[in-house]
Amino acid sequence: MASEHSFDIVSEIDLQELANALDQVRKEIIVRYDFKGVPTDIKQEDKALTITTADEHKLRAVRDILETKLMRRGLDIKILGEAKNEPASGGQIRSHIPLLAGIDAENAKKINKLIRDKFPKVKPTIQGETIRVSGKSIDELQAIMTLLKASAPVALPLQFINYR
Repeated sequence: MASEHSFDIVSEIDLQELANALDQVRKEIIVRYDFKGVPTDIKQEDKALTITTADEHKLRAVRDILETKLMRRGLDIKILGEAKNEPASGGQIRSHIPLLAGIDAENAKKINKLIRDKFPKVKPTIQGETIRVSGKSIDELQAIMTLLKASAPVALPLQFINYR
């Protein structure tokens, strides 16, 4: 049995599940009565989503459908960043929603500090966009996972991988 246990904290987006959720959103919009005759378009770009629709009310409805489908597909809705709305041609409205993935240096430092303050016996190490947490007690590592899930110090979707 290993004397040192570890896991990695990452923030990733399952792009296949995201594509499946977007397909489900498009299908639901086609069959919904309140969207009959309303041109609505959802595009997935490199690290953002673009929603174009008739008005603010329809945009909120599409965003609500999107969040519901993301949760059903097992994706965290924290992957959706702050939307920027702008007028589009033909009296429509366009919303750019950035997709949040990866742990930047500032958020990594916040997570690292939180872990060190609560659990002085474990050793968190920042490795690019990944934080490796290692310690002797499996119970402490599981407590760290629970802590980060419950009171996320950052507005990022966190996953725990490589648990050894």
